[in-house]
Amino acid sequence: MTPMPDAMSPSLPAGPPTWLRPLFGLTVLVVEDSRFVSEALRLMCVRSGARIRRADCLRAARRHLQTYRPAVLIVDIGLPDGSGAGLIAEAKALPQPVPAVLGLSGDPARAAEALGAGADAFLPKPVESLARFQQAVLCVLPAEVRRAAPMALEDDTITPDPLALRDDLSHAADVLARRRDAAATGYVAQFVAGLARACHDEDLETAAEAAAGQSPSRAALSQLSGLVQARLDRAAVF
Repeated sequence: MTPMPDAMSPSLPAGPPTWLRPLFGLTVLVVEDSRFVSEALRLMCVRSGARIRRADCLRAARRHLQTYRPAVLIVDIGLPDGSGAGLIAEAKALPQPVPAVLGLSGDPARAAEALGAGADAFLPKPVESLARFQQAVLCVLPAEVRRAAPMALEDDTITPDPLALRDDLSHAADVLARRRDAAATGYVAQFVAGLARACHDEDLETAAEAAAGQSPSRAALSQLSGLVQARLDRAAVF
């Protein structure tokens, strides 16, 4: 009789990877609150042959990890309910640790936070190159998986669905309209800054950085809110 698979064992590939699908058979858990960034990562995983599951906050990610063990965990450091660094440390301390853990942020300065928590590597946003994504994941997988993967990787630039961008802008506008406490403004400022980098929107990124910090001015928050709404109105046209 064939033994039943253990859901808590890391889901390493059941078959050989190929040049077009170097991550074939792997399960990737992406913990990311931005739908735009998540969609880019989803497309990259699908193109690479991997299965993907997504959690948009720490609480949802912990529920995932209670029921199965992914082969790869990609964690955004700035999440709505706390720092992703804590989840990275938890994933590495499990009795059956996640084999490959990558930190993710639009702020390169947070790489030290991710690596200090135990991440095997750090991915700066935006993540647009398919080959760069594949190489980052392959480099931190167990040796037996790396040996089976092809050395030549397919490169392409991945562009997410604009509807995902509109959803993110709508989320940011809603938070800015409903809450102006330090926790909410700090979260939404870093959320919008990361989104702006992914979209190569320098004006929006500058406004988000000006609204970051413990006590942003009313003018900075108003400017950020106005730019988010302008981008949202523009997105609604398409």
